[in-house]
Amino acid sequence: MKPQIFALITAICWGVGGYFEKKGLTLGNLSPTMGITIRTGVALIILAAASYPQWKTLPQAGSKALLYMVIGGGVVAGAVGMLCFYTAIKGAPLNRVMPIAFTSPLFGALMGLAFGGEPITLKVGLGMALTIGGIILLTIG
Repeated sequence: MKPQIFALITAICWGVGGYFEKKGLTLGNLSPTMGITIRTGVALIILAAASYPQWKTLPQAGSKALLYMVIGGGVVAGAVGMLCFYTAIKGAPLNRVMPIAFTSPLFGALMGLAFGGEPITLKVGLGMALTIGGIILLTIG
């Protein structure tokens, strides 16, 4: 399957998941911290089972690669990002929060351009500008 299909499935899962997460937080009057703890606990069980055959690759990954995963995935995206996301969806309508929260590809593209040596093309620049414009359109007023 093409990577773009996986990206689309990701977007669908995150959008649909955000709806159910907001409903759960609201119906249960749960704190954002409790919500992310439930989400992470369930994900840990499923992902631990799914990744079991690859556990033997951890030692060969090297400490620098693992540090990047811990900082980027565990701390920045996994903890800080998710806690902020849950706080946002608990306090505001999804149609206000989701467009802003899911500008993450824009920031990923900027990181790739600034630090990853990825080229800026007219298509990339135009896509980034349209993303920003769309977010502004969806969130004003």
